[in-house]
Amino acid sequence: MKVWGHIADVLKTSEACALVTIISADGSTPRDAGTRMVVREDGGFFGTIGGGTLEFEAIRNASNAARTAKRSFSLETVSLGPDLGQCCGGRTKVAIEVLNAEDRQTVDHLASLERQQSVFSTKASVENNELTARQVIEKEHNSSAKLVKNSSGNVLVETFGEHRRALYLFGAGHVGRALVLALAPLPFDITWVDSRADQFPGAVPFNVQKVCLPDPAEVLQGAPSGAFVLAMTHSHALDEHIMARALLAQRFEYCGVIGSKTKRARFQKRLKAQGVSERLISRMVCPVGVTAIKSKHPAAIAAGIAVDLLERDEASHQQAAAGEGLAQKRTHGQ
Repeated sequence: MKVWGHIADVLKTSEACALVTIISADGSTPRDAGTRMVVREDGGFFGTIGGGTLEFEAIRNASNAARTAKRSFSLETVSLGPDLGQCCGGRTKVAIEVLNAEDRQTVDHLASLERQQSVFSTKASVENNELTARQVIEKEHNSSAKLVKNSSGNVLVETFGEHRRALYLFGAGHVGRALVLALAPLPFDITWVDSRADQFPGAVPFNVQKVCLPDPAEVLQGAPSGAFVLAMTHSHALDEHIMARALLAQRFEYCGVIGSKTKRARFQKRLKAQGVSERLISRMVCPVGVTAIKSKHPAAIAAGIAVDLLERDEASHQQAAAGEGLAQKRTHGQ
């Protein structure tokens, strides 16, 4: 969610709004630390902290606070069972911050950073139940929101934006169209490639860029390392060509092609004949998606692929985070 973009828009027409943030989450809770909502004075809101009574009470308290139009910062620890009667059993710390016209310069700056689709961190001191102006700092990797105590009091350290996986999707057929819609709300930046310009729909989700090239595989030259590559074009020969380019590059996190086990066997033989090693060919994913889903409806196929891509993306981030943690331990050990 574009937190600061929503806040900037609300402050154009209202005196104030409230930012609700999950600061910590222990045990079974609806959402994790760093989850946020923007709440208007009238109770309208953007985002979610998980629904249920926790969210209902947060919206009520935030809208009441926003109606004062006075800058403020409050923190409440909520035990979901004893305090709210929810069965989750977890415990969460919720911050409610009221922002008004005094914050517009900072809000506009942070909204600009969001528009650049970058991940950035800020810090602000808690003083007299208010936050000082947020300062952009070196990116925090470990937490999206946390309170840090220092000699002068509490400092709120936050990370905004989201890590979005680059996905190069080849093919604007029925499944390609369904997949673009399925991935619209998920953390992927999609470069959608086809050689036939008339196959693309006129409007696409915000996270999609349409590219039309006579040789679609050429776009991989500018693709970032770690990108996902997925081929589902109208031509098996073109799918094979794309897979060969993607596998030989040896820098993509995922290389998948839509098809059956029979198609995979044929591609293995043909790719090997082109000089692609068995080691590289073994990295090719085919069939793609959640194979337990048997429906051949484009939307069902797309749903299965979306689940698989999301699982792979999360696993990759967890592995990277574990690697960073190990590197930090080694550094401190030295």
